[in-house]
Amino acid sequence: MSAAAPIKGGVISSVHPNSLGDVVGIRKGDTLLSINGHTLRDVIDYRYYAADEELVLEIERRGQRLDFEVYRDYESELGLEFEEPVFDGMRRCDNRCPFCFVNQMPGGMRRSLYVHDDDYRYSFLMGNFVTLTNLSDEDWQRIGEQRLSPLYVSIHAADLQVRRRMLGNPTAPDILEQLHRLGQMGIEVHGQIVIVPGMNDGEVLRESVDELASLWPIVRSVAIVPVGLTRYHSGGLRSVRPGEASDILGMVEARVEGFRKRFGRVWLYPSDEMYLLAGQEIPDISFYDEEAQLENGVGLVRLLLDDWEDVRRSIPDGRISPSRVTWVCGELIAPFLREMAIELGTLIGVNVQVVPVVNRFFGSQVTVSGLLTGQDVLAALANREVGERVFLPRAMFQADAEITLDDLTSQDLREKLGVPTVLASTISEVIAGLTAASSERR
Repeated sequence: MSAAAPIKGGVISSVHPNSLGDVVGIRKGDTLLSINGHTLRDVIDYRYYAADEELVLEIERRGQRLDFEVYRDYESELGLEFEEPVFDGMRRCDNRCPFCFVNQMPGGMRRSLYVHDDDYRYSFLMGNFVTLTNLSDEDWQRIGEQRLSPLYVSIHAADLQVRRRMLGNPTAPDILEQLHRLGQMGIEVHGQIVIVPGMNDGEVLRESVDELASLWPIVRSVAIVPVGLTRYHSGGLRSVRPGEASDILGMVEARVEGFRKRFGRVWLYPSDEMYLLAGQEIPDISFYDEEAQLENGVGLVRLLLDDWEDVRRSIPDGRISPSRVTWVCGELIAPFLREMAIELGTLIGVNVQVVPVVNRFFGSQVTVSGLLTGQDVLAALANREVGERVFLPRAMFQADAEITLDDLTSQDLREKLGVPTVLASTISEVIAGLTAASSERR
């Protein structure tokens, strides 16, 4: 008989002041092994088992095992934060998608960018999209027992053979059967379809949409996203063309009214990039009745435009210092920002220079702001008069560390440019940066 695997537990990164954990003496650096005898695999287990009133926490501290007894009411929290959301290692992907973005990364970047993750726990905790191709019987049991809902699923195609080709996995299970199974457990799903021309567009896409719509309310929303290809992709694929984007938008438009009558919502959401590729207007905010797909690039441009409308009506009279600044962005969004910048300059007397950056790192076909690198920004601004502030797209930085894909921080860029830098994703954040600069000059 093989020895049991050692209990790893979760390393505690912080303890909230005056929380129950703080009161009983739990410290940063301790490892939480179990609660009431239940070993912990991740933050989900921690939250699930910490919901009882009487708790015995098994802690490892400097090689010693310690037990802490905690009595809590339902309004009190243990207040523990962890270095990683999963304690037993991230679940890796077993697919070989020909359009996998991780495989389109150049060498020499930080190790975390090459991780092929496909972990349903990250889907529940953070909204990461997963394929459901690597679930064990134990995983299925746990999803139902702990009600891990909603999950975010990369569906791509309802047809089993098409989906297997897209995943590069000839044994991938039938996604429709899996979605039915999740529905029987009371689990809801937000899905995405990444469009790869010639593989899952056209009639395949229409059939996928109709099949998934028949699974309402299990499938709560579906986003349609154009494939992203860098200059490092292995070949054989191409990006969505403007005419194809228009056809996809036409298919969506033909179905939206029916979905609204059946589901009380739009349900099917093309990403912003699809509208920009097709050269069509971004829908009104009433179209985006489901925020679950926001991180998938659905509705972000509409939020940007509406934010500008709100800001424009409330801008105070008078000029704001500084008189000249630069606003960096990807090429796709540049026309919108230029219009805002011109009107903003008229209203407050600031020359806002919009600089769209050509993505030389990943290839000029990559035009979104979120995939800009620090080195491309620096190249675009070289030998250019940038003014007294440079506004950088917040999306190009890792959320928790303010670091770009090529490992430059906002401080690094500030030092290399020789002027203050401000992270911004909306015009109101630009106004706030201008106002702060004006105050500093007084």
